[in-house]
Amino acid sequence: MNRIFAFGIILIFLNACRTKNEFENTTTDRDYNIDKKQAFSDIFLDSLAVEKYISDNSIDEDYTRSIRFFYNARNYQFAWFSSKGLSEQGRSFWYLEQYNSAVKNESSSFYQDLEKKMNRILIDETATVVASNKFYVKTEITLTQHFIKYILNNYQHGEIKRKEMERFVPLKKGETLYIADSIVSKKHKSNKYFADKNPAFKLMQNHLQKYLEFARKGGWQPIELKNIKISKGESLSLVKTIKSRLFITGELPLLDTSTNFDDNLEKAIKQYQSSHGITADGIISKALLEDMNIPVVKRIQQLLINMDRMRWRLGEDDSNLIVINIPAFVLRVNEGQKKIFEMPVVVGKEGHNTTLFTSMLNQVVFSPYWNLTPNIIKNEILPSMQKDPGYLERNNMEITGNEDGLPVIRQLPGEKNSLGKVKFLFPNNFDIYLHDTPAKTLFNADNRAYSHGCIRLSDPMKLASYVLRNQAEWTPEKIGDAMNKGAEQYVQVKFPIQIQITYFTAWVNEAGILNFRNDIYDHDSDLASKMFTNSLY
Repeated sequence: MNRIFAFGIILIFLNACRTKNEFENTTTDRDYNIDKKQAFSDIFLDSLAVEKYISDNSIDEDYTRSIRFFYNARNYQFAWFSSKGLSEQGRSFWYLEQYNSAVKNESSSFYQDLEKKMNRILIDETATVVASNKFYVKTEITLTQHFIKYILNNYQHGEIKRKEMERFVPLKKGETLYIADSIVSKKHKSNKYFADKNPAFKLMQNHLQKYLEFARKGGWQPIELKNIKISKGESLSLVKTIKSRLFITGELPLLDTSTNFDDNLEKAIKQYQSSHGITADGIISKALLEDMNIPVVKRIQQLLINMDRMRWRLGEDDSNLIVINIPAFVLRVNEGQKKIFEMPVVVGKEGHNTTLFTSMLNQVVFSPYWNLTPNIIKNEILPSMQKDPGYLERNNMEITGNEDGLPVIRQLPGEKNSLGKVKFLFPNNFDIYLHDTPAKTLFNADNRAYSHGCIRLSDPMKLASYVLRNQAEWTPEKIGDAMNKGAEQYVQVKFPIQIQITYFTAWVNEAGILNFRNDIYDHDSDLASKMFTNSLY
């Protein structure tokens, strides 16, 4: 395998002394204490539906017991769905299963049946899930069967504690500081394994401990919000409060109780701004104060949410990897643990969210046409055409046909093309790709959520040169010519590169600095409502 998921790496180390029989014969009693109010998911299975699935599919006894115990531990709440649809954990496991099946050239009807169901679910992201819907019930239990099968088939018997497997998907809500303390103190062995085997998780755990200590000491006091801009050299009473706040979290190494805005404070503010996705201009603004006022307990919740995500992320081996972190608005190219380069990107705006998934970048298209989607044609182009009969010609667009009562429209290659001079393709169900853009000023904004869902690149030439670096005929000069030729040209990538579109609002960078970003799609808010009894989102 060229790449494995981080949790797969972790699970392989779980208690290697257990035998297969011990795994099969231990029991998990049904936890009736998990009710709808405290459960991680808000929908529950009927236990008879699980038994019917087992009976209808003639499941082997190995899986039968494990499936029952998996749901006993959860009191039969759904693991992979909530009423809002597929959960983050469900999506993450599906990409694990897809990758594992691709590596093994999986073609069984067992896998193909699930693939059809998941493709339907992923395309229709607005569907509401009810516990009585047979399609979702069957898909839920099938995912669980695949999850158990994955573990039993990929790791030697006895390497994994079944009870650890059963709670890999969270079971119920908890009090924030209790959850944080259990991870920091390693009360749960699974957290110890994650910390020992996952470097990114370990770094976050270290910062979680610091923030837990901040909380135990009372956190920080809210700063009075004022619609002002304060620069170095000024002196205000507010400056003293800000110094105290930055001293607590470490941006200001020495506490200074004066009201003078000096060089040290400017440096501390720039460091804070840089690690929180704010332009590092060293100026105190209302927006900066609002960010500083986020309570310590909410920051702890943010850390816990993102640590849960890290359990499912792809591991880092020696392979090439392109990662787009949506809340950071950044694309990063890695070779193993080493960062090769990164660049600012623009992602989908609210209502046009960029979907999270994993794929393989396998094609570069120079001087591309932009084939407009039916929604864009209906909601944006047709109204513009009604107001201005010359709209298409002026925007270098043409009608090429008609489908379902709508004209088929594309924009020709050229300077006006919304995709710019190059796009990068990777198979997916969401019509998402990377591309150039003529709207370069957007890359200067802190919040870069402006697109219809695709990802705009600030330096597409650099990415094209990297992706095609092993194809000698594609010199920088030839790439430049193809980008400016005005004639569409598809190029197959000789060595496809894995691409991950992720969502991390907290992480530790290569310099060891903890970063936070805004929850632009409310994914944190959704997880917080499932994880915490006292969610602050």
